[in-house]
Amino acid sequence: MPDSSTPPTETPPARGTLTAPRITFFIIAATAPLAAMVGSVPYGFALGTGAGVPVAYLVAGLIMFCFVAGYAAMSRRIVNAGALYAFIRAGLGRMPGAAAAYVAALSYNALTIGLFAALGYFAHLVLGGPDWYWYTALAIACTALLGRRQIDISARMLGVLMMAEIAILVVMDTGIVAHKGVAAFPAVSFEPEVALGAGLGAALSFAFTSFAGIESAALYAEEARDPRRSVALASYWAVGIVALFYGLTSWIVVGGVGPDHVRTRASEELGDLVFHLTAQYTAEWVAGAMALLMITSVLASAVALHNATSRYLHALGREGLLPRSLAAIHPRTHVPHRASAVQSVLAAVVIGAFAVAGLHPYTTLGISLITLGTVGIMVLLLGTSVAVTVFFARNPAGRHWWRTVLAPVLALAGLSCAIVLVIVHYAELTGTDSPVVNVLPVLLPVAACAGVGRALWLRARRPEVYGAWAPGASSRSDASHPDRQEQQHEGSQESSTSV
Repeated sequence: MPDSSTPPTETPPARGTLTAPRITFFIIAATAPLAAMVGSVPYGFALGTGAGVPVAYLVAGLIMFCFVAGYAAMSRRIVNAGALYAFIRAGLGRMPGAAAAYVAALSYNALTIGLFAALGYFAHLVLGGPDWYWYTALAIACTALLGRRQIDISARMLGVLMMAEIAILVVMDTGIVAHKGVAAFPAVSFEPEVALGAGLGAALSFAFTSFAGIESAALYAEEARDPRRSVALASYWAVGIVALFYGLTSWIVVGGVGPDHVRTRASEELGDLVFHLTAQYTAEWVAGAMALLMITSVLASAVALHNATSRYLHALGREGLLPRSLAAIHPRTHVPHRASAVQSVLAAVVIGAFAVAGLHPYTTLGISLITLGTVGIMVLLLGTSVAVTVFFARNPAGRHWWRTVLAPVLALAGLSCAIVLVIVHYAELTGTDSPVVNVLPVLLPVAACAGVGRALWLRARRPEVYGAWAPGASSRSDASHPDRQEQQHEGSQESSTSV
């Protein structure tokens, strides 16, 4: 069992400096727009509704918008780096919260490690040279270095990389529109028999996987300048930008290929479709630049998710669900440096084992872990929607007919359907019939049970730690923060677990 002793005193973090735009960079970078366009959209064309895929992205965006309405309302009440699991605990209680905590730790680690493996594979494919694992090792080392530096540095880097990958997709879109004119926006994509036709389940599955990471705003709440405003704004901005951009770009791609040919051509070219379209409607060098930016897109996503993962591990450490040492804060940069280091080491160990075994970094490791992490995050989103409705039913003073009632219910219905679709189409998402890969979602209930088991152990052996999990409490450590003042009476035991 993890050690629940009080951690050594660390310098508390400075007042948050992250603004809503910078948090938005983290969120959108985590979704990896270019990687999603190259890796997910063609599969949606081939296995989903073909020309109707843009509608699937808009539907997924609407469901996520409903989710964010309740999520943002919750973030104004709870400022905690534990984000989704803290929200679930506040609404549903300590045991469901502990289960969600372990599911979150598994899901975000799986996503991050899978992205590191994918980055090595794509870097070797595009650049050649050394074996894939050397590129992955370099990416892990760079990410570990950034994980020890002030969060603003990562935000600036992610902002540059995100704008570059969006810019190259805009160049492709502009080239297609310049050549095709109005035909670049085929109305057939929105015809009910096309948009809602055969393959809708698969199309929605791929669309939802492209939104993984969109929920990460609250992870940075304790480092935000104005957490109750910044988290909500960043969440709304990110969902709007991602949904509209994915929907519009996939629609233009349909126009560039032609509605009657998009399914066939996507089936033949898959991940090369976007590169070939870029070369066809712009220039070969633009397609070459896009290939390089594909690598930086995955790197940006890995950095963003590494930061998210380290903050989850940090939050779990300070609350006794994982070793207390993970709660440590760097005295100069004010980041969870120890949690960041542990995540980097874990990634290196897992990927190193796969490299030694000679297994494929993308089809065996990357895709399987990325898909597992995506399913886990969708389960957390579902649990959060339930928690929002319950929390505000118990706290009517903050209730709002849309944000805390109707929107979470709509999100709950949409996410339930999405999870069923993803499980049904899991083999298509992973691209393999391997029973070992496709049975990985079983790890999610195992992790949930482990979280409950840890909570039961703490309740029996460390009741002071268990009792300090005040549902709905903020963990922002500024002494001037109102929620912090309310918690001072909890005693030194709980104070030692704050950031």
